[in-house]
Amino acid sequence: MTTLTAYRPSLLGHGVFNEIFDSMLDFPQLMQRTTQGYPVADIYREDGGDTVMEFALAGFSKEDLSIEIKSEKKSITVSANNDNLDIRERNRRVARRSFSKTYVNYDNNLDLEAVRAEFENGLLRLVIPTRAEAKPLRVEIK
Repeated sequence: MTTLTAYRPSLLGHGVFNEIFDSMLDFPQLMQRTTQGYPVADIYREDGGDTVMEFALAGFSKEDLSIEIKSEKKSITVSANNDNLDIRERNRRVARRSFSKTYVNYDNNLDLEAVRAEFENGLLRLVIPTRAEAKPLRVEIK
């Protein structure tokens, strides 16, 4: 016996609903989606012109972190690896997980070789000064 069901279009559509439901059953894929933006970073410019990058890194120590500057590529890579953790610490995925984030200075206005880094209370703070030749000049009108 065959049952007929009426087709009722939805806002998301049948395929979208199935994709969402199927992805909820695929835990590794779900975990990857929820950790793609890790760590949270705040990037802003101070009044003096320096660019500041702050990373919320609860549970990490200074020794776990790595900062790599590639001047020729105009990039800064901040990373941490938790391969050295024992199995009990490795299961704390919310607080600590491996990551690698690369930021590129496309405008080439930052002095990447003069970066200062501080790490205190789970907050990594990078201060990147503006290159002298990129700073605006003020001309006095006489």
